[in-house]
Amino acid sequence: MAILVSSKAELKRREKEKKKAKSAGFESLGLSSNVFRGIKRKGYRVPTPIQRKTMPLILSGIDVVAMARTGSGKTAAFLLPMLEKLKQHVPQAGVRALILSPTRDLALQTLKFTKELGRFTDIRVSLLVGGDSMESQFEELAQSPDIIIATPGRLMHHLSEVDDMSLRTVEYVVFDEADCLFSMGFAEQLHRILTHLGENRQTLLFSATLPSALAEFAKAGLRDPQLVRLDLDTKISPDLKLAFFTVRHEEKHAALLYLIREQISSDQQTLVFVSTKYHVEFLNILLREEGIEPSVCYGDMDHDARKIHISRFRARKTMVLIVTDVAARGIDIPLLDNVINFDFPPKPKLFVHRVGRAARAGRIGTAFSLLTSEDMPYLLDLHLFLSKPIRAAPTEEEVLQDMDGVRSKIDQAVANGGTVYGRFPQTVLDLLSDRVREIIDSSTELETLQRPCMKAFGLYSKTKPKPSKESVRRVKDLPREGLHPLFKNDLGGTELSAMAFSERLKSFRPKQTILEAEGEAAKSKNHSQWVDVMKRKRAIHEEVINKVRQQRSGVPAPEEDGFDPTPSERKEKQVSGSKRKAKSFKDEENFISSVPTNQHFEAGLSVRGNRGFESNRLDAAVLDLVADDKNGLQKQKTTYHWDKRSKKYIKLNNGDRVTASGKIE
Repeated sequence: MAILVSSKAELKRREKEKKKAKSAGFESLGLSSNVFRGIKRKGYRVPTPIQRKTMPLILSGIDVVAMARTGSGKTAAFLLPMLEKLKQHVPQAGVRALILSPTRDLALQTLKFTKELGRFTDIRVSLLVGGDSMESQFEELAQSPDIIIATPGRLMHHLSEVDDMSLRTVEYVVFDEADCLFSMGFAEQLHRILTHLGENRQTLLFSATLPSALAEFAKAGLRDPQLVRLDLDTKISPDLKLAFFTVRHEEKHAALLYLIREQISSDQQTLVFVSTKYHVEFLNILLREEGIEPSVCYGDMDHDARKIHISRFRARKTMVLIVTDVAARGIDIPLLDNVINFDFPPKPKLFVHRVGRAARAGRIGTAFSLLTSEDMPYLLDLHLFLSKPIRAAPTEEEVLQDMDGVRSKIDQAVANGGTVYGRFPQTVLDLLSDRVREIIDSSTELETLQRPCMKAFGLYSKTKPKPSKESVRRVKDLPREGLHPLFKNDLGGTELSAMAFSERLKSFRPKQTILEAEGEAAKSKNHSQWVDVMKRKRAIHEEVINKVRQQRSGVPAPEEDGFDPTPSERKEKQVSGSKRKAKSFKDEENFISSVPTNQHFEAGLSVRGNRGFESNRLDAAVLDLVADDKNGLQKQKTTYHWDKRSKKYIKLNNGDRVTASGKIE
């Protein structure tokens, strides 16, 4: 009987283990008991999505490039497989693992985490960061550590100081927060560190974004790496509502205040994206003057201050966080309700990267974007990228004529996946603009910040990528937008009719020119020569003017009296027209183009066309951010060099510099 009970208990235990293995917990990874005890002691039960995707690949020995934000559990994703591979301290083996961090604080954080997870192993860890004495670090290195956690600068210092220090025994290299490593100017050191490492190593690269310089480094330093991404660039959550508002540049502050106060409820958290750190400071003071306490974050902000501001926002002590793209690339805020694009992003990928933080895990969110006339081509580029239709909001006249019909049309367009852009109510903007002006006039801080903001925005506009030429051309043909549907419920019928009247007034064109009007008044004085001049002019140009107006309104111009020229006359017309055109210099038979005529066909047949991490896959993940401070913007501006010999600008790669003789090093 006792044997039967024990066998039943054994069966139950096995079933339980099977269930655990199937549940994709840490049990299913087959980790050793010492590492597993460390995980349990830390309190982890289920791997995060990035851990679930990367850890099996790392354990199998593949090079990995993982794109994940701060707070997504990526530190454990590379530490657990590392501890599993090293298992225990080997005195004579030398350094077997190297972790490179961009800052001292992150390196200290990683050290603490490594010690906690490796509590039940005897693996030795050494920390090499700036600010600590070199002597104490020499002592640590003399004890033959298994793992070195270092910042690139201090590691290079040790390699140059200690002759017999070798990294040839390193089997496992991690570049943590790799995009920060590159943006902080460690590119040269990283390339030099790679030359000190052995060939038989596994290399892992963890990053929030993938700038083009980092992509080039990954191609050079990693062997056929596997790219792991959680949020795809072309994906926007279906639970995310998009709202685009057209405003004048000087009305943006008023529009932002209206959105935070009226459209967003006080219990919702909002992330506001601006172009430069000067705008972060300006909006911070402006919102504080209005009684709204925000948190702020920008690129070269002090690390401790940044930590305090983000932790306050995470703890919901502040409901608004103002950030730049550079600062926000690694921030992970799980429960975010709204995103406001104060300055519209110049790249579609960047828009997705920004708004992808809202409407996560089945929650509903909204992305508000403020658009100036310069941003309209970028809006068209974005919708081409997302493959979504876009339409202008109906004008006030159309709404007054058939309110229910127009609203049902808009609802149907939105339900079909389209987006609508429209104007802000002008009366609201006027009132708030006056209030903003009062605040700026009464605050010396805001007055002094205005000039740096203008200069920084000018520099930002020069360095940001240009929209496609096709979108610039298409913007000119866009119809005039009406009031955004979001504000239709806030306005009464009288206000709508007043707006419709003011819009009609804007588009009013008098039938008479000033000369004819003056002429009519002068008829009594027998000065009718002006009227005669305009009559003769109208007789000549009336048809041309009407044709242009019809083309602009999209109505096809009617044929004159239904007249269709005979084929011979048509031929003569074509000949006379072709004479005016400049003839092409090309002799199609003998002309050799710089681009092969069958290049698209060849690209389609290429063998390496759709392999895991080759250039096409890597290029799809590349995202370059525009800097948010003066130095960064200047650096990005000077990536082009004027070549005297070829008489054109040449783009410099990351790390390239021009010598006095004009040669690129």
